[in-house]
Amino acid sequence: MGPDCKPLQGLGTKESAQNCTVDLGYPPRASRQNRARAAPPGSPGATARRYGDAVRLLVTGGAGFIGANFVHATLRDRPAASVTVLDALTYAGSRESLRAVDDSIRLVEGDITDAALVDRLVAESDAVVHFAAETHVDNSLSDPSPFIRSNIVGTFAVLEAVRAHRVRLHHISTDEVYGDLPLAGPEGENLRFTPDTPYNPSSPYSASKASADMLVRAWVRSYGVAATISNCSNNYGPYQHIEKFIPRQITNILTGRRPKLYGAGANVRDWIHVEDHNSAVWRILDDGEIGRTYLIGADGERDNLSVLRLILTLMDRDPDDFDHVTDRVGHDLRYAIDARELRDELGWTPRHTDLAEGLRATIAWYRENEWWWAPLKAAVESRYSERGQ
Repeated sequence: MGPDCKPLQGLGTKESAQNCTVDLGYPPRASRQNRARAAPPGSPGATARRYGDAVRLLVTGGAGFIGANFVHATLRDRPAASVTVLDALTYAGSRESLRAVDDSIRLVEGDITDAALVDRLVAESDAVVHFAAETHVDNSLSDPSPFIRSNIVGTFAVLEAVRAHRVRLHHISTDEVYGDLPLAGPEGENLRFTPDTPYNPSSPYSASKASADMLVRAWVRSYGVAATISNCSNNYGPYQHIEKFIPRQITNILTGRRPKLYGAGANVRDWIHVEDHNSAVWRILDDGEIGRTYLIGADGERDNLSVLRLILTLMDRDPDDFDHVTDRVGHDLRYAIDARELRDELGWTPRHTDLAEGLRATIAWYRENEWWWAPLKAAVESRYSERGQ
């Protein structure tokens, strides 16, 4: 079945989008001027070009959690942008996540591995932000094949298209490609992931994302593709699928179920609000250096037990009112991001640095938008129950 395209008023063809120009006059930052002069546009070391408000943007995976939030933020901050979303609309992607901007985007239902479709959409774009990916570790352990197909073969299709049409690419990745870090103590204290940390993926999911990252780097070096990569820590916020840790606990409480804590809850994640992640992506698109990898994090390290107790407290429940359940297989111990390069070189800073305030707003969103998640809840809990979780 062919892609289901929702035309965007006044757009949808290459010809009608010719007025959506890119401002090429943005000067590189002083710290990178010499490298930018020496490198032709699109080669490693060149400075990315700042995009005007009327940019033609292709967002792959734009109906998923982070991608949908990126689309909302882009249209809020750059209302003249022409946004096309390519999404397979599998379980993690939903038209409902884009309902509020339905009249302002073109939504194309299609597979990221469909090379002809990807090529056509890239040809109509000034830049591609590549979110499309299978992402849940537990699902990758049950069946890794969709992860290999979407995350590796899909990224190959995107790379070949941007190479053919000389279109700027930003590739979204994860801190999980680096494996994990020791917990607090002499061995783990002050250790954080940096762009130079060797890859050490521990699941089919993280291995597939590491493979995709390597493809992007190779296409930059071998073919001069104008691409950047970002590896981000754990996100939270609106539109996150309720199989994930934070929304699962929130919706369990809202539906009268007891929250569930995997194992002892000692595992540490570096939490960042999805709005901060996406503001960093735009900063990299505008100001980043081609060929560079930027790490995105907000210094939000908390162990799972502390996060769960904070959610319970914010929802007026006893902080110990939860069940311990079977730990996740191969559960990585700790993630922590060193985002100094992004902050120091590109001047990015996160806005949502108070986790309690961010969670309070997230709880309010799930409470007010039961229509979005309630139809999924029974099936999600049934799958967890089968795994003893």
